[in-house]
Amino acid sequence: MNDILDPGAKKMRAFYAMERNAPIHHQEFGFYVKDKWISQGFIKKDDDLSKIFGYDPSGKKNLGGLGWCEAAFSPSYEITVLEDRGDHELVRDHAGRHVLYFKGRRDGFMPEYVDHPVKDMLTWERDVKWRMDPKTPGRYRNLEERMAEAKEAEGRGLIICQQVIGGYMYLRSLIGPEELLYKFYDDPGLIRACMEAWLTLADAVTEAHQRYIEFDEIFFGEDICYKSGPLISPDMIREFLFPYYEQLIENVKKRQSGSEKRFHIQIDTDGDARPVIDLYKEIGMDYMSPFEVASGCDVVEIRKRYPDLLIRGGIDKRILAAGKDAIDRELDRVIPFMRERGGYIPTCDHGVPEEVSFSDYMHYRERMAELGGN
Repeated sequence: MNDILDPGAKKMRAFYAMERNAPIHHQEFGFYVKDKWISQGFIKKDDDLSKIFGYDPSGKKNLGGLGWCEAAFSPSYEITVLEDRGDHELVRDHAGRHVLYFKGRRDGFMPEYVDHPVKDMLTWERDVKWRMDPKTPGRYRNLEERMAEAKEAEGRGLIICQQVIGGYMYLRSLIGPEELLYKFYDDPGLIRACMEAWLTLADAVTEAHQRYIEFDEIFFGEDICYKSGPLISPDMIREFLFPYYEQLIENVKKRQSGSEKRFHIQIDTDGDARPVIDLYKEIGMDYMSPFEVASGCDVVEIRKRYPDLLIRGGIDKRILAAGKDAIDRELDRVIPFMRERGGYIPTCDHGVPEEVSFSDYMHYRERMAELGGN
């Protein structure tokens, strides 16, 4: 890896190669506590947290265009305030959902989703399907410029990752978390119609990107698990999701014919992911995140069972709020073991919560630097 110019990319390449005892890539999942630390005077709004906390350059170039937590609509819905409810307001968001927010505040908390745009085949075809059209010109705005940036990043050794909203996350954004569970039984034709559109769009956008560049990874934002395991059964995952995943993955791989790159597949899901690891390995998954500890995910135990699985996450957000001694015990338990085996990027298993003090988080970063190498 001596020819890799980007220091973050060098660490990331060691991670993907599962190099034993390699210096870890220092990064973080995100922050819910940032505003509190700003109000307390520890950081400023525009501070570079990478410098303060010792994070590495990302080492990765993410290609968008296919959604993340919401369907990749083009055009998206116009954001509109539908009702004023005193301290709250009901808003139609860019994904067509009716969302109850605190008035004047749109992020930093979990909003209440009141309604979703797809109720049946009529609302799907009338209001939504056309927003998934891969031929919409706006989808490819600045394509040449974006791909030139990707080629430049590739030249510095960065991992090229195509991000895609996972099938379950996509369906949930269209139909709603509770309503979706009924639709699998009551209207499977609607589910398949939505997934056909997902595949058609994902295949078209990845094909457009692959005219310019080859992928190292495809990332599916799935969120198919909750505290006690998957939200639908393995048989339903195989029936309603995997045929579309398998076709997309096959098409992407064909377009990389002759590539020397090893192609990785990452699945990102909250909750207890343990029951679906073997399941998603059926479609070629070799990388999973973020391993929520409160749901029973212990990355040490998971590494013992899956020595070849790339793992990111797994640092208990609750322990970061439990004081320096608790932080030390957990890091001493996790980091040496995982680093010795390679293929691990430690991050908080979700955004750093408001209960975490700045002093304790700084201690955490200092210990991580000590245990994780240079």
